Amino acid sequence: MNSRATVAFIVAVLCLAGLSVALLRHAQTGIPWLPGERTTVWLIEARIDFVALDGPVTASLSIPEQVPGYRMVDEQAASAGYGFSVVQVDNDRRAEWTRRDASGAQSLYFSATFLGADFVTMGPQEEQADIEPRAEPVFWGDADITAASALIAEARGKSSDPRSLARELARGFQDGSQTQNAALLLARDESPVTVLRKLLNDADVPTREVQTLRLEDARRRQSLEPLLEIYDGEEWILLDPALGLIDAPEDLLLWHRGGRSVLDVTGGTQSRLSFSMIRQSVSAAQLATERDKDSLFALIGVHRLPIEEQSMFKLLLLLPLGATVVVFCRVLLGLQTAGTFMPVLIALVFLQTALLPGLIAFVSVVILGLLMRGYLSHLNLLLVARIAALIVLVIFVISVLSIIGYQLGISTGMIITFFPMIIIAWTIERLSILWEEEGPRDVLIQGGGSMLVAVLAYLPMQSSTVQHLSFNFPELNLVLLAGIMAMGQYTGYKLSELGRFSAMDDAP
Repeated sequence: MNSRATVAFIVAVLCLAGLSVALLRHAQTGIPWLPGERTTVWLIEARIDFVALDGPVTASLSIPEQVPGYRMVDEQAASAGYGFSVVQVDNDRRAEWTRRDASGAQSLYFSATFLGADFVTMGPQEEQADIEPRAEPVFWGDADITAASALIAEARGKSSDPRSLARELARGFQDGSQTQNAALLLARDESPVTVLRKLLNDADVPTREVQTLRLEDARRRQSLEPLLEIYDGEEWILLDPALGLIDAPEDLLLWHRGGRSVLDVTGGTQSRLSFSMIRQSVSAAQLATERDKDSLFALIGVHRLPIEEQSMFKLLLLLPLGATVVVFCRVLLGLQTAGTFMPVLIALVFLQTALLPGLIAFVSVVILGLLMRGYLSHLNLLLVARIAALIVLVIFVISVLSIIGYQLGISTGMIITFFPMIIIAWTIERLSILWEEEGPRDVLIQGGGSMLVAVLAYLPMQSSTVQHLSFNFPELNLVLLAGIMAMGQYTGYKLSELGRFSAMDDAP
């Protein structure tokens, strides 16, 4: 069997294997083919890190039970060597880890799966309170009581009920409209949430502090965000001092309400709590399948990995598609690029930054880098030293552009930090050498070709359907591998080369 026949056989086997496994996964788990057919599921993982003091350890974490707008369908803990149980302490549901003897750095995990329900409001408390909430007594310092009274009096004059009173008070703490009295109270190193809570209690409006998570797909090492709930006489309403009253916060998950602290660690120091999250869309059949620990797809799927690794794989599984686009553009279309697979990395960055801001930022950094590289060429440095110096200069350029963008209120300045520094430095070096050897025309051809291929790779990679298929059906990458191998056998004319033979059409 010659090489072409062998490649054709391998291509057929890869296509058959990828499609067969995908069809089998769909049949057994019920994962839909299109993202529009699925139910939104948030996988949230809480991680507790601390240093044990060589003795008994008890770690207690507040966990949600009834979450407005969401329904928890599954929860589990990972704690090697620890006993684990869920306990109820004064209406506070808590996950508790215990161990007789522990020393050194420790890490505990608690993960929960939440289904997004139809939002009506996040404010109302699910359970009925037996006792009518009352405002807490507040004690102001001599220098603060005048400012607090002035803020409350001004807000009362512009409000008619607890809702509007809270809204008016919060408005005085928002950026751009912060009053002098509000700035005076904040100067005591207290957060806007703390100060606003004291003001509302002083105005006889019951409040309580809540801890929320800002839901954003594939985020890691996130902290709880403190907000307020106010009682308007009938129900609890969520209040964000930066935004005012919140009626339907679809990106917030209420993790903890008042009461005890969120995390207590006995027998350890330097405790830290962080959260990772990932959004998936699955059917009810898949949820039932994932609970089956003996399922083959549950054992070999990426869904069994920790949330942080799942977030990473959600991007990595898009790389084969980008590589396929690069092979197509270079082998069949004949486009030239500065580096073989540099456009794939740039396209991956565009997924984080959006296309137009990413293009502007990348071109700006490369142009400034070429100017600096032109100066370095006059110093006759060795290649390694020149590249290292260029990396340092590129970092400085990115830092300066980020700071300038932040000061001007332009988000584009911040997003360029996503670009891989080493790739940018090598790209600048390659384009600079090309400029010296071939001239600016070839630099424009390869640089423009790289940007064009990066955009062509970005377009399918940013599709929600493609992202859904690549993450939930990773075996489809075998089909892409088959396509790459098939294109690797092509030895005919490239599309860009056909222009050289256009004169033959006019020949007699």
